Amino acid sequence: MRLLVTRPQPDADRSAEALRQRGHIVTVAPVLDVEIIANAAWGEGPYAAVVMTSANAARAISTHGRRDELAGLTVFTVGRTTAAAARAAGFSTVASADGGAAELVGLIAAELDRSGARLLYLAAEQRATDLATALAPHGLHVETAVIYRTIANPMLAQELHAALSSGVDGVLHYSRRSAQTFLTGARGAGCIEAALGWTHYCLSGEVAAPLRAAGATAIKVAAQPDEAALIALL
Repeated sequence: MRLLVTRPQPDADRSAEALRQRGHIVTVAPVLDVEIIANAAWGEGPYAAVVMTSANAARAISTHGRRDELAGLTVFTVGRTTAAAARAAGFSTVASADGGAAELVGLIAAELDRSGARLLYLAAEQRATDLATALAPHGLHVETAVIYRTIANPMLAQELHAALSSGVDGVLHYSRRSAQTFLTGARGAGCIEAALGWTHYCLSGEVAAPLRAAGATAIKVAAQPDEAALIALL
């Protein structure tokens, strides 16, 4: 199968290699670029734990000057990929929800419910999950530190046009924002009709929503919001 991987680097190359090992022909066209915010700031704590919902957050904190202040804390992550990235960034105690935002909230609440604990959420500038609101009913306080941002790939329209020329059967989507940005890029490339005709493999129903709203009909959603389940759709 000829597949297009749209996630940011360096994860795009890792995903592409996994797909090639399964016999697929893969083109990488990241729809978003990741920028680490080197001067990201947060309070003095104390914090009971750290929360990460993306491997990008783990990569960003790994080079931050205050990483060592946090390294001894438990890290709660949304999934196993983020958990692995957190361990690689120097955090030894990591608990993964192995799911989505709801499972993450459930995991944290089960561990810290009504403790009045303060958590530090290392987050993107734009994010789909409002952890502070979700955890407030459990008596938990969340401080959000914006440690990275994602911006649209300026070469996306050209890359999607090239992908169309070489042929695509399906596209892998990993976030709602990346799916929205993919649609914008396809319109800019003048290939939106063709792009909507491809099969779209989505990490969750939330990711699939903008594609469905735009008119895509061949949409498949992973049984669990992780890459293994996404690849299992192929």
